[in-house]
Amino acid sequence: MHVSTVIYGMLEEEKERNLEMQKIYQNDIDSLPKGTIIRRRIGKSKNTYHYLNYRDGDKLISKYLGNDEDLIAETRKKIKKRKHLEGIVKRLQLEYKQISKIVKE
Repeated sequence: MHVSTVIYGMLEEEKERNLEMQKIYQNDIDSLPKGTIIRRRIGKSKNTYHYLNYRDGDKLISKYLGNDEDLIAETRKKIKKRKHLEGIVKRLQLEYKQISKIVKE
């Protein structure tokens, strides 16, 4: 067996593994909230209310979170995890493009 054939086979396997990982991470991303948590003060009241703001197409959506600190903390944690996973997917996509170029040559 020729060395380049072995390497080519390994790259093909890595390309398939990469696509599978992208799908897995994308499913996780889709289950997590997107957007940013903002605080609003209504009128001259000292009470603040929290909202999750995100885009759905061209529309800006504001989902009321209230003042539940546990809910707000959990939502922040999920948003942070989503952003982390989105970074991983971007790196996987770049890696996939690089592998695809090598395999085509």
